[in-house]
Amino acid sequence: MLALTRKKNEAIVINNNIEVTILEVKGDQVKIGISAPKEVPVYRKEVYLQIQEANKESVNLEGIAGLKDLFG
Repeated sequence: MLALTRKKNEAIVINNNIEVTILEVKGDQVKIGISAPKEVPVYRKEVYLQIQEANKESVNLEGIAGLKDLFG
């Protein structure tokens, strides 16, 4: 993990096309802005993990249904 120190209105650039800017710092909260191409998905980590879990469950359910059809 790379750890950086940034102040309000300072930014970092990732892969030449993603910019993360510090918008505001209040106490223990930091508001960031992310500029990325539309084809680059950007999620909060908890949402990303929920999507991954839903995808795993979907694959498992579809796989079980497919096996039932195969061995009917």
